[in-house]
Amino acid sequence: MLLATIALVLLAPVLLFFTVAVVTAMGRPVFFRQTRAGRGGVSFTLVKFRSMRETCDAAGKLLPDDKRITVLGRLLRRSRLDELPELWNIIRGDMAFIGPRPLLPETVAAMAEDGIKRGKLRPGLTGWAQVNGNSLLTPADKLALDLWYVDQRSLAIDLNILFRTLGVMIAGERINPISLEKAYACHRHRCG
Repeated sequence: MLLATIALVLLAPVLLFFTVAVVTAMGRPVFFRQTRAGRGGVSFTLVKFRSMRETCDAAGKLLPDDKRITVLGRLLRRSRLDELPELWNIIRGDMAFIGPRPLLPETVAAMAEDGIKRGKLRPGLTGWAQVNGNSLLTPADKLALDLWYVDQRSLAIDLNILFRTLGVMIAGERINPISLEKAYACHRHRCG
């Protein structure tokens, strides 16, 4: 929590800049809030920068994401800067810097036993699935990578994730087939 507080203070000018940018590009609210499942399945409110407009069709139904995301929203998502407000979730103890990304409670519940295992750790600002392909992966791929991380977690892996997160922020996402293969092998054999 101390590191997250220091990061929040140091990044205050960046947060202020993107707050103004979001208000200018999309109006209010600045933040996207959503209930997510935390450690042990306990729900919390995730906070991140908003990246989409609330544009609806004639029937009042929200348009698809690709029709509502803005240029600024694409930049925020690609660079992962939309996640910066989650430092507040880390300070509150809802999240950690590294761990499986927080999912919707119903998504975790649908995973049954795997969802319970995944929930042994606090969700992270970044994680093993995020540095091995993230949005390019299937939900099954992400789950296998998350479960591998729960089984294999170590300081060395956490430092690797932090370093690789910077690479993803700069160069974008790429699937790592070796990590994916290891994750599926571990998942099949329930390694620990």
